[in-house]
Amino acid sequence: MPFIDLESNLPAGSFSEDFLKQLCSTTAAVLGKPEDRMNLVVKPGLPMLIAGSCSPCVVLSVSAIGVTDTADKNKEHSAKIFQFLTKQLGLSEDRIVIRFYALEPHQVGKKGTVMSFL
Repeated sequence: MPFIDLESNLPAGSFSEDFLKQLCSTTAAVLGKPEDRMNLVVKPGLPMLIAGSCSPCVVLSVSAIGVTDTADKNKEHSAKIFQFLTKQLGLSEDRIVIRFYALEPHQVGKKGTVMSFL
């Protein structure tokens, strides 16, 4: 049950429904998770600064159970997600930052319980 949170200073128009669906399918494939378990939030138009510049940028957070818990895994995930974001948004790699968070099953609630019991 991965969570993808994209924050950007790009305008809302940069994130069409098609983009959201492509981001969902891309990150699901990268993480090896089913698309119907993905949770995606995009927050556009934010005041943001990366590396001392307010030029267009993105901070993407990836939180997931069991697939974001090692440097080797996240290195692979990062390369594939960067490829998608640079192509789709026209940003250079230095304008994108990805944060990976490893979740434990007891940290994710679903259906009135937590994933540990589902």
